Amino acid sequence: MRRIESEDDIAAGLAALADLDPRLAAVIARAGPVPLRRRPPGFEGLARIIVAQQISVSAATAIWTRFAALVDPLDPARLLAASAEDLRGAGLSAPKVRTLRAISEAIVAGAVDLEQVAAYAPEEAHRVMTAISGVGPWTADIFLLFCAGHPDIWPGGDLALQHAVRIAFDLEARPAEKPCRAIAEVWAPWRGVAARLFWAYYAAVKEGRDTLPA
Repeated sequence: MRRIESEDDIAAGLAALADLDPRLAAVIARAGPVPLRRRPPGFEGLARIIVAQQISVSAATAIWTRFAALVDPLDPARLLAASAEDLRGAGLSAPKVRTLRAISEAIVAGAVDLEQVAAYAPEEAHRVMTAISGVGPWTADIFLLFCAGHPDIWPGGDLALQHAVRIAFDLEARPAEKPCRAIAEVWAPWRGVAARLFWAYYAAVKEGRDTLPA
């Protein structure tokens, strides 16, 4: 299976998307450069996704800096050695602390190998990841996109993507997760590039706001 590893892969995906759906030509032109944003397929990559969820880029950067200084070296065993109080003191919410500890416990126990998960087919990767307390389908999707480089993942529940699709196609309302996934079906097998494209598009129409979730 091809992986999205480079800017050349992004370019190939955009060219394919323009052929698959002529409506995307205007989206591509408006979006400007489409970032790759790859992360390593391991604990750090997934931890970054958890830390950044539902907060601004600047807040995520500040919290990550404190978190990485506290959990040094950044590995599951070291995280489990840190107290929940110290982790919250770094700026993490209680649910994020619980999720990071659950992920760490699964890795230390040998129940999950994230580098192996990155090589799985999406359905199997979702099954393994969402079995961890606190890890939902959106988190699994973002891991597969940015840590595994999967070419055909579309996080239909992402609000920024839903808004971007609404604006791009002049829809009356923001599509919910199921119809948003249905809209994206025509972009297979390049939905991972389509997701990056629509995040870039949304940032462009929102005058530079960084909407990428990783």
